[in-house]
Amino acid sequence: MSANKIVLAYSGGLDTSVILKWLAQEYECPIIAFAADVGQHEDWDAIREKGMATGAEKVVISDLREEFVRDYIFPAFRANAIYEGSYLLGTSLARPIIGREQVRIAEQEGADAVSHGATGKGNDQVRFELTYLALNPRLQIIAPWRIWDLNSRTKLVAFAREHNIPIPTTKKNPYSSDENLLHISFEGGILEDPWNEPEESMFKLSVSPEKAPDSPTYIELDFEQGNPVAIDGERLGPVELFTKLNTLGGENGIGRLDMVENRFVGMKSRGVYETPGGTILRAAHRDLETITLDREVMRIRDGLIPEYSRLIYNGFWFSPEMEMLQKTMDESQKTVNGTVRLKLYKGNCIPVGRKSDNSLYSEAFATFEEDEVYNQADAAGFIRLNSLRLQMQVLNRNK
Repeated sequence: MSANKIVLAYSGGLDTSVILKWLAQEYECPIIAFAADVGQHEDWDAIREKGMATGAEKVVISDLREEFVRDYIFPAFRANAIYEGSYLLGTSLARPIIGREQVRIAEQEGADAVSHGATGKGNDQVRFELTYLALNPRLQIIAPWRIWDLNSRTKLVAFAREHNIPIPTTKKNPYSSDENLLHISFEGGILEDPWNEPEESMFKLSVSPEKAPDSPTYIELDFEQGNPVAIDGERLGPVELFTKLNTLGGENGIGRLDMVENRFVGMKSRGVYETPGGTILRAAHRDLETITLDREVMRIRDGLIPEYSRLIYNGFWFSPEMEMLQKTMDESQKTVNGTVRLKLYKGNCIPVGRKSDNSLYSEAFATFEEDEVYNQADAAGFIRLNSLRLQMQVLNRNK
């Protein structure tokens, strides 16, 4: 076990604090603790102080919020990404940007190794390491959870106490969580039994639908080429806009999800998520597409969503197939310009109006009143031509 310098993805929690000290002991080389600000609520000064006290040569904290929304969240939502019909990929989208910054810091600092705190049973080890390998395969990858003998919380706590690493004195949550601008996730502990309903006290970003306001909130969301650019006519930057959507969604009990998903490593896992702003954004975006996308373009694009989402979930953000799919998705978004009006009410996000200069909807064609643009008699031939193959099945059986 040897390295000249290691960059560790560091959160300041028990696991990565123990890893920081363990790496310094086992590898006897400088350790740079890298923390990524992707919108989680943290005391960054305390994290910096703890990292230095635990043995880091340097603590680097990178503010990645703007890039995260602009270059990861918005592209995924232009593609309407959703995993297994429900999950809006909050954790999955954060890992490639964190891994990319970690590689950049390693190259800048002259490090020859990177390390992370993901366990050997989850998806994050795959996402981090596929990112490292896609961007700089020369870096050594150190995954302590796969090689050390500190394989329980009891052993981690004992190691921390032995080495004077501060342990939070607050009562441990009966679950683990991961937070960023797009969502917060909860898993493990009491949630491992899929029959247990999550406790209301667990949720952080949203009120329960029962406690949401009794009157609806109406908002208008403007889009340009598939990206949200304004709320109620006020143009906002990516972080400010998404933060406001999170607030609006959370206040109205929107964005909670409880599901059992299929991890890439092969097991099923129960996760509970809060994604208030993302839930609003996806509903509005899909609604605007109903009037701005050609039917066949939408059909082909929708057929690609499961594969696009699977690539994100499995950690292949930096892959040639992902690059190809993103270009295809973005090509479909050139006409997705306009405004959607939404009604937010007790956990529901309901589009109630949409308009666009690129609209393909024509009231003159769609009206049930008398018109001069559509000969209804033409429908008979259209139906007969489309039924030809169906007729042939019956005729062939009756021979």
